[in-house]
Amino acid sequence: MILINLLPHREAARKHRREVFFATLGMAVLVGGLISGAVYSWYAAQIENQQARNAFLKTEITNLETQIKDIATLQAEIAALKARQMAVEDLQGNRNMPVYLLSELVKQLPDGVYINSMKQDDQAVLITGVAQSNERVSELLRNLANNSPWLTKPELVEITAGTVAVSQRDQRRVSNFSMRVTLKRASDRKPASPAALSSMAAPAATMARVDALTPAPTSVAPV
Repeated sequence: MILINLLPHREAARKHRREVFFATLGMAVLVGGLISGAVYSWYAAQIENQQARNAFLKTEITNLETQIKDIATLQAEIAALKARQMAVEDLQGNRNMPVYLLSELVKQLPDGVYINSMKQDDQAVLITGVAQSNERVSELLRNLANNSPWLTKPELVEITAGTVAVSQRDQRRVSNFSMRVTLKRASDRKPASPAALSSMAAPAATMARVDALTPAPTSVAPV
């Protein structure tokens, strides 16, 4: 017996394929949505984590900036304290400079040279005096330049010839001079040895010896 199918089988097959296609498309959209949601959630978590790190870093940077400001303030205070300490040390070291000056003049002054006056301006000392000859002035310059640890850079300003009355009938030719010398600060020198410090420990005796160097107005005599 021959069976004849009169139903539209092509339309039914087309419809079935269409249903399968839409079902597959829906599954793909659903899977894609799930994957997209998962990726979005992962990126959102990463962004939130990075934002938390950035906020932490900003907080730490703010704290570090505050600490840096505190350190800068402390460094400025330390520098100011060091400057004060150096100023106090300089004052303590320089308060004995007149003693060193007078002591060195007593040591370096050759025979036949007398000091009339001294004037100190900061570290520069202007010395005026009288000498028996120009050679004695040169010897004083050499002593100040080579032998003194406290006096340096002696410079002859002026030297003139003059006379001094030894008696009513006798007059001697002398050399009136003025020179400039630099007095070193305590901070400019190397630490002195104990022997050198002990040699500077008698300012009263030094003053007496310097006073003894000042000649009488009408006579010249060797030291």
